[in-house]
Amino acid sequence: MTNGRWVALAAVAIAGSAGAQSSAERETVGAIARTRAIDGQLHSIIAIDPTAIAQARAIDQRSVRGPLVGKPVLIKDNIEVAGPLPTTAGSLALINNVTGRDSPLVARMRAAGLVILGKSNLSEWANIRSSNSISGWSAVGGQTRNPYALDRNTCGSSSGSGAAVAAGIVDFAIGTETDGSITCPASLNGIVGFKPTVGLVSRTHIVPISASQDTAGPMTRTVRQAAELLSVIAGSDRADPATREADRRKRDYAAALDANSLGGTRIGVMRFASGFGTDRLFSAALNVLKARGATLVEIKKFDDKAIGGNEFAVLLTELKAGMNAYLASTPASVRSRTLADLIAFNRANAGTEMALFEQETFERAEKTKGLSDPAYRKARRISFAAAGPNGIDKMMRTHRLDALVGPTMPAAWKIDAVHGDQISGGGAGSLAAVAGYPHLTVPMGQLRGLPVGLSFIGGKWDDARILSLGFAYEQARGPLPGPSFWRSIEDSPDVAPLLEPVRR
Repeated sequence: MTNGRWVALAAVAIAGSAGAQSSAERETVGAIARTRAIDGQLHSIIAIDPTAIAQARAIDQRSVRGPLVGKPVLIKDNIEVAGPLPTTAGSLALINNVTGRDSPLVARMRAAGLVILGKSNLSEWANIRSSNSISGWSAVGGQTRNPYALDRNTCGSSSGSGAAVAAGIVDFAIGTETDGSITCPASLNGIVGFKPTVGLVSRTHIVPISASQDTAGPMTRTVRQAAELLSVIAGSDRADPATREADRRKRDYAAALDANSLGGTRIGVMRFASGFGTDRLFSAALNVLKARGATLVEIKKFDDKAIGGNEFAVLLTELKAGMNAYLASTPASVRSRTLADLIAFNRANAGTEMALFEQETFERAEKTKGLSDPAYRKARRISFAAAGPNGIDKMMRTHRLDALVGPTMPAAWKIDAVHGDQISGGGAGSLAAVAGYPHLTVPMGQLRGLPVGLSFIGGKWDDARILSLGFAYEQARGPLPGPSFWRSIEDSPDVAPLLEPVRR
Protein backbone atom coordinates (compact mmCIF):
# COMPACT_ATOMS: atom_id res chain seq x y z
CA MET A 1 0.00 0.00 0.00
CA THR A 2 1.37 3.44 -0.91
CA ASN A 3 2.20 5.97 1.77
CA GLY A 4 -0.41 8.35 0.34
CA ARG A 5 -3.07 5.70 0.81
CA TRP A 6 -1.95 5.20 4.42
CA VAL A 7 -2.20 8.94 5.07
CA ALA A 8 -5.75 8.95 3.70
CA LEU A 9 -6.76 5.98 5.85
CA ALA A 10 -5.20 7.59 8.89
CA ALA A 11 -7.17 10.78 8.31
CA VAL A 12 -10.42 8.83 8.00
CA ALA A 13 -9.63 6.85 11.15
CA ILE A 14 -8.82 9.86 13.27
CA ALA A 15 -11.83 11.79 12.02
CA GLY A 16 -14.06 8.79 12.75
CA SER A 17 -12.65 8.45 16.25
CA ALA A 18 -12.98 12.14 17.05
CA GLY A 19 -16.56 12.49 15.82
CA ALA A 20 -18.52 10.87 18.64
CA GLN A 21 -21.58 8.83 17.63
CA SER A 22 -24.71 8.70 19.74
CA SER A 23 -24.99 4.94 19.43
CA ALA A 24 -22.69 2.44 21.11
CA GLU A 25 -23.27 0.09 18.21
CA ARG A 26 -22.25 2.71 15.66
CA GLU A 27 -19.10 3.56 17.60
CA THR A 28 -18.18 -0.10 17.90
CA VAL A 29 -18.82 -0.84 14.23
CA GLY A 30 -16.70 2.19 13.37
CA ALA A 31 -13.82 1.00 15.56
CA ILE A 32 -13.94 -2.45 13.97
CA ALA A 33 -13.91 -0.85 10.50
CA ARG A 34 -10.90 1.27 11.41
CA THR A 35 -9.15 -1.83 12.74
CA ARG A 36 -9.69 -3.62 9.43
CA ALA A 37 -8.54 -0.60 7.42
CA ILE A 38 -5.46 0.30 9.43
CA ASP A 39 -4.22 -2.45 11.69
CA GLY A 40 -2.87 -4.82 9.04
CA GLN A 41 0.35 -2.82 9.06
CA LEU A 42 0.40 -1.78 12.74
CA HIS A 43 -0.28 -5.16 14.42
CA SER A 44 -1.60 -3.22 17.40
CA ILE A 45 -4.56 -5.53 18.04
CA ILE A 46 -4.29 -9.25 18.74
CA ALA A 47 -8.03 -9.94 18.46
CA ILE A 48 -11.41 -8.22 18.27
CA ASP A 49 -13.85 -9.54 20.85
CA PRO A 50 -16.58 -11.36 18.87
CA THR A 51 -19.11 -10.19 21.46
CA ALA A 52 -18.28 -6.50 20.95
CA ILE A 53 -21.30 -5.60 18.81
CA ALA A 54 -23.62 -7.57 21.08
CA GLN A 55 -22.18 -5.66 24.06
CA ALA A 56 -22.84 -2.38 22.26
CA ARG A 57 -26.43 -3.29 21.43
CA ALA A 58 -27.07 -4.22 25.05
CA ILE A 59 -25.59 -0.90 26.20
CA ASP A 60 -27.85 0.99 23.80
CA GLN A 61 -30.82 -0.62 25.52
CA ARG A 62 -29.65 0.25 29.03
CA SER A 63 -30.33 3.41 31.01
CA VAL A 64 -26.75 3.76 32.27
CA ARG A 65 -25.33 7.28 32.04
CA GLY A 66 -21.83 8.67 32.05
CA PRO A 67 -19.19 10.22 29.79
CA LEU A 68 -17.85 6.84 28.64
CA VAL A 69 -21.09 5.03 27.86
CA GLY A 70 -20.77 3.20 24.55
CA LYS A 71 -17.08 4.01 24.09
CA PRO A 72 -14.96 1.13 22.71
CA VAL A 73 -11.86 0.30 24.77
CA LEU A 74 -8.93 -1.98 24.02
CA ILE A 75 -7.48 -4.16 26.80
CA LYS A 76 -3.82 -5.11 26.88
CA ASP A 77 -3.59 -8.87 26.43
CA ASN A 78 -2.16 -9.56 29.86
CA ILE A 79 -5.48 -8.53 31.46
CA GLU A 80 -8.28 -11.08 31.71
CA VAL A 81 -11.61 -10.46 29.98
CA ALA A 82 -14.59 -12.80 30.25
CA GLY A 83 -15.64 -14.30 26.95
CA PRO A 84 -14.05 -16.41 24.26
CA LEU A 85 -10.71 -14.60 23.97
CA PRO A 86 -7.64 -16.01 25.74
CA THR A 87 -5.33 -13.86 27.84
CA THR A 88 -1.95 -14.67 26.32
CA ALA A 89 0.55 -12.05 27.51
CA GLY A 90 1.70 -12.45 23.90
CA SER A 91 2.97 -15.98 24.47
CA LEU A 92 1.91 -19.16 22.72
CA ALA A 93 2.17 -20.86 26.12
CA LEU A 94 -1.08 -19.11 27.13
CA ILE A 95 -2.94 -19.48 23.84
CA ASN A 96 -5.56 -21.62 25.66
CA ASN A 97 -5.84 -19.33 28.68
CA VAL A 98 -9.58 -18.66 28.40
CA THR A 99 -10.44 -18.09 32.07
CA GLY A 100 -14.05 -16.94 31.74
CA ARG A 101 -13.49 -14.16 34.24
CA ASP A 102 -13.26 -10.38 34.06
CA SER A 103 -10.48 -8.67 35.95
CA PRO A 104 -12.02 -6.20 38.42
CA LEU A 105 -10.94 -3.22 36.35
CA VAL A 106 -12.70 -4.68 33.28
CA ALA A 107 -15.82 -5.37 35.35
CA ARG A 108 -15.80 -1.71 36.40
CA MET A 109 -15.62 -0.61 32.77
CA ARG A 110 -18.50 -2.86 31.76
CA ALA A 111 -20.60 -1.42 34.60
CA ALA A 112 -19.80 2.09 33.36
CA GLY A 113 -21.04 1.21 29.88
CA LEU A 114 -17.79 0.83 27.96
CA VAL A 115 -17.58 -1.72 25.14
CA ILE A 116 -14.68 -4.17 25.43
CA LEU A 117 -13.54 -4.04 21.80
CA GLY A 118 -10.71 -6.55 22.01
CA LYS A 119 -7.16 -7.31 23.12
CA SER A 120 -4.18 -5.15 22.21
CA ASN A 121 -0.73 -6.44 21.36
CA LEU A 122 2.16 -6.08 23.80
CA SER A 123 5.80 -6.87 24.34
CA GLU A 124 5.65 -10.57 25.17
CA TRP A 125 5.44 -11.22 28.92
CA ALA A 126 5.40 -7.42 29.35
CA ASN A 127 9.05 -7.25 28.28
CA ILE A 128 10.43 -9.25 31.20
CA ARG A 129 11.68 -12.35 29.34
CA SER A 130 14.97 -10.90 28.08
CA SER A 131 17.11 -7.79 28.40
CA ASN A 132 17.81 -7.90 24.65
CA SER A 133 14.20 -7.93 23.45
CA ILE A 134 12.43 -5.96 20.73
CA SER A 135 9.73 -3.87 22.37
CA GLY A 136 6.32 -4.41 20.84
CA TRP A 137 7.00 -7.95 19.64
CA SER A 138 5.08 -11.01 20.78
CA ALA A 139 4.84 -14.48 19.31
CA VAL A 140 1.05 -14.19 19.25
CA GLY A 141 0.71 -10.66 17.87
CA GLY A 142 3.89 -10.08 15.89
CA GLN A 143 5.71 -6.75 15.83
CA THR A 144 3.71 -3.64 16.69
CA ARG A 145 4.64 -0.67 14.51
CA ASN A 146 4.55 3.04 15.16
CA PRO A 147 1.90 4.92 13.13
CA TYR A 148 4.18 7.94 12.82
CA ALA A 149 6.74 5.81 10.96
CA LEU A 150 6.17 2.11 10.39
CA ASP A 151 9.84 1.15 10.78
CA ARG A 152 9.99 2.78 14.24
CA ASN A 153 9.39 1.12 17.58
CA THR A 154 6.33 1.69 19.75
CA CYS A 155 8.20 1.01 22.99
CA GLY A 156 6.59 -1.39 25.42
CA SER A 157 5.17 -3.20 26.92
CA SER A 158 1.75 -1.60 26.28
CA SER A 159 2.72 -1.25 22.64
CA GLY A 160 -0.55 -2.08 20.93
CA SER A 161 -2.55 0.12 23.28
CA GLY A 162 -0.34 3.07 22.40
CA ALA A 163 -0.30 2.49 18.65
CA ALA A 164 -4.06 1.86 18.37
CA VAL A 165 -4.97 5.06 20.21
CA ALA A 166 -2.44 7.08 18.21
CA ALA A 167 -3.78 5.70 14.94
CA GLY A 168 -7.35 6.68 15.85
CA ILE A 169 -8.73 3.15 16.07
CA VAL A 170 -10.00 3.92 19.58
CA ASP A 171 -9.80 6.83 21.99
CA PHE A 172 -9.44 4.58 25.05
CA ALA A 173 -7.11 1.72 25.92
CA ILE A 174 -5.77 0.08 29.06
CA GLY A 175 -2.08 -0.57 29.55
CA THR A 176 -0.06 -1.94 32.43
CA GLU A 177 3.23 -0.74 33.85
CA THR A 178 5.96 -2.14 36.02
CA ASP A 179 8.58 0.39 34.92
CA GLY A 180 7.76 2.50 31.87
CA SER A 181 5.28 0.19 30.16
CA ILE A 182 2.47 2.76 30.00
CA THR A 183 4.43 6.00 29.83
CA CYS A 184 7.07 4.97 27.29
CA PRO A 185 4.67 3.70 24.58
CA ALA A 186 2.39 6.67 25.24
CA SER A 187 5.30 9.06 24.71
CA LEU A 188 6.62 7.34 21.57
CA ASN A 189 3.15 7.15 20.01
CA GLY A 190 2.16 10.72 20.82
CA ILE A 191 -0.69 10.05 23.25
CA VAL A 192 -1.49 10.52 26.94
CA GLY A 193 -0.52 7.76 29.35
CA PHE A 194 -1.10 7.69 33.10
CA LYS A 195 0.52 5.31 35.58
CA PRO A 196 -1.50 5.69 38.79
CA THR A 197 -0.30 5.31 42.33
CA VAL A 198 0.24 1.59 42.89
CA GLY A 199 -2.82 0.40 44.80
CA LEU A 200 -5.35 2.74 43.18
CA VAL A 201 -6.33 0.14 40.53
CA SER A 202 -6.74 -3.59 41.15
CA ARG A 203 -4.15 -6.01 39.69
CA THR A 204 -6.31 -9.13 40.19
CA HIS A 205 -6.44 -11.39 37.11
CA ILE A 206 -3.59 -9.53 35.41
CA VAL A 207 -0.52 -11.56 34.41
CA PRO A 208 2.01 -10.29 36.96
CA ILE A 209 5.60 -9.18 37.12
CA SER A 210 5.94 -7.29 40.39
CA ALA A 211 3.58 -6.99 43.35
CA SER A 212 5.56 -3.92 44.40
CA GLN A 213 5.37 -1.99 41.13
CA ASP A 214 2.64 -3.38 38.83
CA THR A 215 -0.40 -1.27 38.00
CA ALA A 216 -2.86 -0.83 35.15
CA GLY A 217 -3.70 2.60 33.80
CA PRO A 218 -5.38 4.58 31.00
CA MET A 219 -3.89 5.34 27.58
CA THR A 220 -5.94 7.93 25.72
CA ARG A 221 -5.94 10.81 23.26
CA THR A 222 -6.38 13.52 25.92
CA VAL A 223 -5.80 14.08 29.62
CA ARG A 224 -9.55 14.49 30.20
CA GLN A 225 -10.17 11.06 28.69
CA ALA A 226 -7.48 9.58 30.93
CA ALA A 227 -9.11 11.18 33.97
CA GLU A 228 -12.53 9.88 32.97
CA LEU A 229 -11.22 6.35 32.49
CA LEU A 230 -9.26 6.40 35.76
CA SER A 231 -12.43 7.48 37.59
CA VAL A 232 -14.05 4.27 36.34
CA ILE A 233 -11.27 1.76 37.02
CA ALA A 234 -10.01 3.04 40.39
CA GLY A 235 -11.23 1.32 43.54
CA SER A 236 -10.54 -1.23 46.23
CA ASP A 237 -10.47 -5.00 45.62
CA ARG A 238 -10.43 -7.47 48.49
CA ALA A 239 -8.31 -9.85 46.45
CA ASP A 240 -5.56 -7.21 46.05
CA PRO A 241 -4.33 -5.99 49.46
CA ALA A 242 -2.45 -3.11 47.84
CA THR A 243 -5.82 -1.47 47.03
CA ARG A 244 -7.16 -1.31 50.56
CA GLU A 245 -7.00 2.53 50.54
CA ALA A 246 -8.26 2.96 46.99
CA ASP A 247 -11.94 3.56 47.77
CA ARG A 248 -11.00 6.24 50.28
CA ARG A 249 -8.45 7.87 47.98
CA LYS A 250 -10.24 7.79 44.62
CA ARG A 251 -12.30 10.70 43.34
CA ASP A 252 -13.87 12.07 40.17
CA TYR A 253 -10.60 12.83 38.42
CA ALA A 254 -12.25 14.55 35.45
CA ALA A 255 -14.16 16.92 37.73
CA ALA A 256 -10.87 17.84 39.43
CA LEU A 257 -9.24 19.02 36.20
CA ASP A 258 -8.48 22.74 36.16
CA ALA A 259 -6.96 24.55 33.17
CA ASN A 260 -5.58 27.16 35.61
CA SER A 261 -4.01 24.68 38.02
CA LEU A 262 -0.42 25.60 37.10
CA GLY A 263 -0.85 29.09 38.56
CA GLY A 264 1.11 29.53 41.78
CA THR A 265 2.72 26.09 41.65
CA ARG A 266 6.37 25.19 42.09
CA ILE A 267 7.56 22.67 39.52
CA GLY A 268 10.86 20.82 39.80
CA VAL A 269 12.76 20.57 36.50
CA MET A 270 14.56 17.22 36.40
CA ARG A 271 17.68 18.27 34.50
CA PHE A 272 19.38 15.09 35.72
CA ALA A 273 16.92 13.11 33.60
CA SER A 274 16.88 15.33 30.49
CA GLY A 275 18.65 15.46 27.15
CA PHE A 276 18.63 12.67 24.52
CA GLY A 277 17.61 15.05 21.74
CA THR A 278 14.65 16.61 23.55
CA ASP A 279 16.21 19.84 24.86
CA ARG A 280 14.52 22.22 22.40
CA LEU A 281 11.07 20.73 22.93
CA PHE A 282 11.58 20.53 26.68
CA SER A 283 12.57 24.20 26.83
CA ALA A 284 9.43 25.14 24.90
CA ALA A 285 7.31 23.07 27.31
CA LEU A 286 8.93 24.75 30.32
CA ASN A 287 8.12 28.14 28.81
CA VAL A 288 4.46 27.08 28.61
CA LEU A 289 4.48 26.05 32.28
CA LYS A 290 6.08 29.35 33.27
CA ALA A 291 3.64 31.37 31.16
CA ARG A 292 0.75 29.64 32.94
CA GLY A 293 2.03 30.78 36.32
CA ALA A 294 4.37 28.02 37.48
CA THR A 295 7.65 28.76 39.23
CA LEU A 296 10.36 26.49 37.85
CA VAL A 297 12.97 25.06 40.20
CA GLU A 298 16.08 23.52 38.64
CA ILE A 299 17.19 20.12 39.98
CA LYS A 300 20.47 19.31 38.30
CA LYS A 301 21.66 16.23 40.14
CA PHE A 302 20.24 13.07 41.61
CA ASP A 303 22.11 9.92 42.59
CA ASP A 304 20.11 6.91 41.40
CA LYS A 305 22.82 4.25 41.80
CA ALA A 306 20.89 2.50 44.57
CA ILE A 307 17.87 1.93 42.36
CA GLY A 308 18.78 -0.01 39.20
CA GLY A 309 20.43 -3.21 40.43
CA ASN A 310 18.24 -3.45 43.49
CA GLU A 311 15.06 -2.90 41.49
CA PHE A 312 16.05 -5.70 39.10
CA ALA A 313 16.64 -8.09 42.00
CA VAL A 314 13.15 -7.26 43.30
CA LEU A 315 11.56 -7.83 39.90
CA LEU A 316 13.26 -11.20 39.46
CA THR A 317 12.07 -12.52 42.82
CA GLU A 318 8.54 -11.15 42.53
CA LEU A 319 8.24 -12.38 38.95
CA LYS A 320 8.78 -15.99 39.95
CA ALA A 321 6.45 -15.80 42.95
CA GLY A 322 3.72 -13.93 41.09
CA MET A 323 3.92 -15.97 37.90
CA ASN A 324 3.74 -19.29 39.72
CA ALA A 325 0.67 -18.09 41.64
CA TYR A 326 -1.01 -16.78 38.50
CA LEU A 327 -0.38 -19.89 36.41
CA ALA A 328 -1.77 -22.07 39.18
CA SER A 329 -5.07 -20.21 38.81
CA THR A 330 -5.41 -20.74 35.05
CA PRO A 331 -7.57 -23.42 33.39
CA ALA A 332 -6.28 -26.98 33.06
CA SER A 333 -5.92 -26.35 29.32
CA VAL A 334 -2.87 -24.22 30.14
CA ARG A 335 -0.12 -26.80 30.35
CA SER A 336 2.54 -24.46 31.75
CA ARG A 337 1.86 -24.27 35.49
CA THR A 338 5.08 -22.64 36.72
CA LEU A 339 7.81 -20.30 35.51
CA ALA A 340 10.02 -23.37 35.05
CA ASP A 341 7.35 -24.80 32.73
CA LEU A 342 7.37 -21.58 30.69
CA ILE A 343 11.13 -21.80 30.30
CA ALA A 344 10.80 -25.38 29.11
CA PHE A 345 7.99 -24.41 26.72
CA ASN A 346 10.11 -21.67 25.17
CA ARG A 347 13.00 -24.07 24.65
CA ALA A 348 10.69 -26.64 23.04
CA ASN A 349 9.22 -23.94 20.80
CA ALA A 350 12.37 -21.95 20.16
CA GLY A 351 11.61 -21.52 16.47
CA THR A 352 8.60 -19.34 17.24
CA GLU A 353 9.24 -18.09 20.78
CA MET A 354 12.98 -17.46 20.75
CA ALA A 355 13.86 -16.81 17.12
CA LEU A 356 14.58 -13.13 17.85
CA PHE A 357 15.83 -13.09 21.45
CA GLU A 358 16.39 -15.39 24.42
CA GLN A 359 14.90 -15.77 27.91
CA GLU A 360 17.82 -15.10 30.22
CA THR A 361 15.69 -12.93 32.52
CA PHE A 362 13.21 -15.77 33.01
CA GLU A 363 16.12 -18.10 33.78
CA ARG A 364 17.58 -15.71 36.34
CA ALA A 365 14.17 -15.29 37.97
CA GLU A 366 13.77 -19.05 38.26
CA LYS A 367 16.95 -19.17 40.39
CA THR A 368 15.63 -16.72 42.99
CA LYS A 369 14.88 -17.93 46.53
CA GLY A 370 11.44 -16.51 47.25
CA LEU A 371 9.81 -13.57 49.00
CA SER A 372 11.28 -14.51 52.38
CA ASP A 373 14.85 -14.26 51.05
CA PRO A 374 16.70 -11.58 53.09
CA ALA A 375 18.57 -10.43 49.98
CA TYR A 376 15.27 -9.75 48.22
CA ARG A 377 13.85 -7.88 51.19
CA LYS A 378 16.98 -5.77 51.46
CA ALA A 379 16.90 -4.94 47.74
CA ARG A 380 13.28 -3.82 47.97
CA ARG A 381 13.97 -1.72 51.04
CA ILE A 382 16.95 0.02 49.41
CA SER A 383 15.36 0.61 46.00
CA PHE A 384 12.08 1.92 47.42
CA ALA A 385 13.85 4.25 49.86
CA ALA A 386 16.07 5.62 47.08
CA ALA A 387 13.16 6.27 44.71
CA GLY A 388 10.47 7.31 47.19
CA PRO A 389 11.43 8.76 50.60
CA ASN A 390 14.97 9.75 49.57
CA GLY A 391 14.05 10.47 45.96
CA ILE A 392 10.75 12.02 44.89
CA ASP A 393 9.59 12.81 48.45
CA LYS A 394 12.88 14.46 49.41
CA MET A 395 13.09 16.54 46.22
CA MET A 396 9.54 17.77 46.65
CA ARG A 397 9.99 18.52 50.34
CA THR A 398 13.38 20.22 49.98
CA HIS A 399 12.30 22.48 47.13
CA ARG A 400 8.63 22.85 48.27
CA LEU A 401 7.39 21.41 44.98
CA ASP A 402 3.96 20.49 43.67
CA ALA A 403 5.33 18.18 40.97
CA LEU A 404 8.39 17.17 38.97
CA VAL A 405 8.68 17.42 35.19
CA GLY A 406 11.05 16.09 32.56
CA PRO A 407 11.07 14.59 29.07
CA THR A 408 9.54 11.11 29.20
CA MET A 409 11.72 9.27 26.69
CA PRO A 410 13.68 9.85 23.47
CA ALA A 411 11.86 9.81 20.15
CA ALA A 412 11.15 6.35 18.73
CA TRP A 413 14.13 4.29 17.66
CA LYS A 414 14.08 1.94 14.68
CA ILE A 415 12.89 -1.63 15.03
CA ASP A 416 16.06 -3.74 15.07
CA ALA A 417 15.74 -7.52 14.79
CA VAL A 418 19.52 -7.94 15.08
CA HIS A 419 20.44 -5.84 18.09
CA GLY A 420 17.12 -5.49 19.90
CA ASP A 421 16.03 -2.16 21.38
CA GLN A 422 18.49 0.65 20.74
CA ILE A 423 17.45 3.30 23.26
CA SER A 424 19.55 6.46 23.37
CA GLY A 425 18.40 7.64 26.79
CA GLY A 426 15.50 7.76 29.21
CA GLY A 427 13.75 10.08 31.63
CA ALA A 428 13.01 9.76 35.31
CA GLY A 429 10.09 7.36 35.04
CA SER A 430 11.90 4.69 37.03
CA LEU A 431 11.71 6.88 40.12
CA ALA A 432 7.91 6.89 40.00
CA ALA A 433 7.78 3.22 39.05
CA VAL A 434 9.93 1.96 41.92
CA ALA A 435 8.30 4.30 44.44
CA GLY A 436 4.82 3.38 43.17
CA TYR A 437 3.91 7.05 42.65
CA PRO A 438 1.82 8.63 39.85
CA HIS A 439 3.39 9.47 36.50
CA LEU A 440 1.60 11.21 33.63
CA THR A 441 3.02 11.73 30.14
CA VAL A 442 1.50 14.30 27.79
CA PRO A 443 2.70 14.93 24.20
CA MET A 444 4.94 18.01 24.09
CA GLY A 445 5.91 18.08 20.41
CA GLN A 446 7.65 16.22 17.63
CA LEU A 447 11.29 15.66 16.80
CA ARG A 448 11.52 15.46 13.00
CA GLY A 449 8.00 14.07 12.89
CA LEU A 450 8.32 11.69 15.86
CA PRO A 451 6.44 12.39 19.11
CA VAL A 452 8.08 13.18 22.44
CA GLY A 453 6.26 13.33 25.78
CA LEU A 454 6.48 15.53 28.86
CA SER A 455 6.31 13.73 32.22
CA PHE A 456 4.56 14.99 35.35
CA ILE A 457 5.47 13.07 38.52
CA GLY A 458 4.14 13.50 42.05
CA GLY A 459 3.99 11.88 45.47
CA LYS A 460 1.85 8.96 46.58
CA TRP A 461 -1.90 9.55 46.01
CA ASP A 462 -1.18 12.81 44.14
CA ASP A 463 -3.00 11.37 41.11
CA ALA A 464 -5.64 14.11 40.85
CA ARG A 465 -3.12 16.94 41.10
CA ILE A 466 -0.79 15.40 38.54
CA LEU A 467 -3.63 14.90 36.07
CA SER A 468 -4.80 18.47 36.57
CA LEU A 469 -1.34 19.93 36.03
CA GLY A 470 -0.93 17.86 32.87
CA PHE A 471 -4.36 18.99 31.72
CA ALA A 472 -3.43 22.66 32.24
CA TYR A 473 -0.27 22.17 30.20
CA GLU A 474 -2.13 20.31 27.45
CA GLN A 475 -4.71 23.10 27.15
CA ALA A 476 -2.03 25.78 26.96
CA ARG A 477 0.19 23.82 24.57
CA GLY A 478 -2.41 23.56 21.81
CA PRO A 479 -2.90 20.92 19.10
CA LEU A 480 -0.15 18.77 17.60
CA PRO A 481 -0.01 16.90 14.27
CA GLY A 482 -1.28 13.33 14.17
CA PRO A 483 0.44 10.33 12.58
CA SER A 484 1.19 10.21 8.84
CA PHE A 485 1.96 6.47 8.53
CA TRP A 486 5.25 7.04 6.71
CA ARG A 487 7.15 3.88 5.85
CA SER A 488 10.11 5.70 7.37
CA ILE A 489 10.70 9.20 8.70
CA GLU A 490 13.48 9.33 6.11
CA ASP A 491 10.71 9.24 3.46
CA SER A 492 8.89 12.26 4.88
CA PRO A 493 9.10 15.57 2.99
CA ASP A 494 10.68 17.30 5.99
CA VAL A 495 13.56 14.82 6.17
CA ALA A 496 14.04 13.22 2.74
CA PRO A 497 15.51 16.36 1.05
CA LEU A 498 18.07 16.67 3.85
CA LEU A 499 19.48 13.25 2.96
CA GLU A 500 20.19 14.16 -0.65
CA PRO A 501 23.58 15.50 -1.79
CA VAL A 502 23.96 19.23 -2.25
CA ARG A 503 23.57 20.05 -5.94
CA ARG A 504 26.33 22.23 -7.39
